[in-house]
Parts: sequence; C-alpha cells; structure tokens
Amino acid sequence: MVVRRWSRTCGDRGMSTAEYAVGTIAAAAFAGLLFKIVTSAQVKSLLLQIIEKALNLAG
Repeated sequence: MVVRRWSRTCGDRGMSTAEYAVGTIAAAAFAGLLFKIVTSAQVKSLLLQIIEKALNLAG
C-alpha cells in the first residue's frame, strides 16, 4: 500500500540523467554552431558596417 501511494505521487517530474546528457550535448552543439557563425568573416564585416553606420549617425 505504501509503495502504491508513493508511486502515484512521484510520477515523471523531470528529466532523467540521460535526458540531461542529451540536452547538454545539444546545447553545446548549438553554442558551437553559433560561435562558428558569429566569428565568420561575413558576419564580422556585417557587424562592423552596422557599428560604423551607428557611429556616423551619432556624430
């Protein structure tokens, strides 16, 4: 009876260790992809152009 009551109250309340591992790997892969994109030459030049335009507008 105690086990039955305990199993009804617990249920699935969150991620298991394997799900945390997969989530962590996915987050790291996404961060690596974003880093690669942001540090590319095209994005750098685009960001520099935006900053230069903003500075020119300011004065």
